[in-house]
Amino acid sequence: MRNKIMYWISTLLLSALMLMSAGMYFLKNPMVQQMFKNLGYPTYIIYPLAFAKILGVLAILTRKVPFLKELAYAGFFFEFILAFSAHINAADGEYTAALIALILLIISYIYDKKVFKTV
Repeated sequence: MRNKIMYWISTLLLSALMLMSAGMYFLKNPMVQQMFKNLGYPTYIIYPLAFAKILGVLAILTRKVPFLKELAYAGFFFEFILAFSAHINAADGEYTAALIALILLIISYIYDKKVFKTV
């Protein structure tokens, strides 16, 4: 029971974080564009990244296609590592969200394997 609680708490918090982030990409696009420019990323990846976040959340929560779920976990892992690195390199002090997301992702992934007994 403890494993299921840990899985669902971490997964739902991660999903909320990703959906809020994707929403911000759509609703506050000028601010996000400036942030991407400050970090040295091209702004044309904002909308595809927002769609990828939404699809990743759907893949993890629905668990219908195991390959897509694993792909979503991997994609989020690389996104969080790159976001953390970009904020550290830019020295803007905004790396906390990426670090929290990475921790939630790791917890969700570990407990996914424990709860659903997948290898």
